[in-house]
Order: sequence, then C-alpha cells, then structure tokens
Amino acid sequence: MKKHITTFLCLLALTLSVYSQEIPIENLETQLHTNTQQYSKSILDNEIKGIHVAHVAITSEHALLDYSKEGYKTIYLFVKGKGNVMAANNTYEIVPETILLPNSAKEITIKTAKNDTLHYLKISSKLTTQDLLDLKEFPAEHTQNVYYAKFTDCKSYTEPIKSPNTVSRTILPNKYIPRIAMGTVQTKGPDKVGFHEHPMLEQLFLGLSENDCVVYADDAKVGFPEYSVLHIPLGSSHSVSVEKDKIMYYVWMDFFLDKKGEEWLNTHNVEDDN
Repeated sequence: MKKHITTFLCLLALTLSVYSQEIPIENLETQLHTNTQQYSKSILDNEIKGIHVAHVAITSEHALLDYSKEGYKTIYLFVKGKGNVMAANNTYEIVPETILLPNSAKEITIKTAKNDTLHYLKISSKLTTQDLLDLKEFPAEHTQNVYYAKFTDCKSYTEPIKSPNTVSRTILPNKYIPRIAMGTVQTKGPDKVGFHEHPMLEQLFLGLSENDCVVYADDAKVGFPEYSVLHIPLGSSHSVSVEKDKIMYYVWMDFFLDKKGEEWLNTHNVEDDN
C-alpha cells in the first residue's frame, strides 16, 4: 500500500509540474543607488543555452570601454537615457531604443550624456562550429561593419497573428548573427497578438517604455511591464494582450535552434514603406 501511495504522489507531482509552468520574468533596476556610477546584472541566467544577457547602467561620470569576447557575437540594446558610442573610428548617437552590433570592432567606448544615466542590455551569443561556417557565407557588410539603427527607422512588417493597428519592425534581420533576429511590436489597447507556437526557436521579450500588457503561455500568464525581460517557454502556445488605452511595446528576440528554423521569419510580410 505504501508503495502505491508513493507512486501516486510521484505521478501527481509530475503532473502538477507540467501544468504549473511559469513564464520567467525579471524587472530591470532603472533607479541606481546614490553614488553608484556603474551597475551590471545578469538577466535570466541559463534560460537559453549559449545566450547571456546583462543589464548595464552607467552614469555620465566615466566612459565605459567594452571589449568583444572571442567566440561570441554581441548585441547592445539601448533602452533608456542618451549618450554615444565610439566604434571603428566613428561616433554613433545613442537615444532610447537604439541597437548596435560592434561586429569586427574589437572594442567600443560607451559614454553617457551629461547628468543622465544610460541603460542597455548586452546580449552575448556563443558561436557554434556551424555558426562560424555560416558567418563566412553572410554578406561581408553584415559581419564586418558596425550595425547601428534606431528602432523607429527600421523596416516594418505585418503578420497574420497581429491586428492592422499593430506596428511591427525588424530591428535586427537574420544573416547578421547566425540564428538570431529581433524586432519590435507596438500597439494601443484593446489589442492582442494571437496565440501561436514556434518550437524551432527560443524567445525573449523586452518591455520598452510604457509597455503594460499581459503575456500568456499555455496555462500560465504574467503581467509584462516596461523595462522587464521575460522568456517564452520553448514550444508553448503563447500570446500577448493589452487592455483599452494601455500600451503594448516590446522587443522580441528570436534565438533559433538551427538555421532551418529561420524559415519561421517567412511569416513576416515586409512592407515597402515604413
């Protein structure tokens, strides 16, 4: 009898673990403590294999010199504050919602505007053997030149799972970094992104300014505020909804398991004009 009870409890625990899946989320610390000049914190550690995300904040007191790490590709998403980045003998203006890839630049200098604090995500992707081979096939200007864009300047697209009121933009097309693409979704409620699944890719969301919506994944749901990062459970059926007069505005980050999975991006219908 005791053996049967133990077996039942094990099965019950397994069942509950399946149906109690959560959506991992972390809020970014956007207010630095007094006298703090620089802040760095890993976000959602070990959620996606080969991907490391850090939230970095720096004040205007000191410039930050950052180096590329051998065997990795790095993406900077600037979300709050103003400043500039010096890379490959050029200076790039940084405003909220700007993306930059150093590519072949071995080091960059990040400087915050006077009396301001600059907040950004630094996303490092470890390159596999296949990634290194694929990089050789990418256009040279994609892998050598610094890639820099303000989100609002990026090309828009439409998608069947989104309403006509939604503005979506591709801020990082594929073929710059193997198996990675990124974009933004922006709309005002009431609205939603319909339920869909993509078992061929891992996905992170980054809430931008004024974002205030709800994310669903299978039986789980979580409030998704501005300046937060969440991980969509792999293979889950997920959606996003926003209530009347509230804002949905976030970055999606796709990390494909292999390059064939990038065919998912064919569901994005690129528009001729922004």
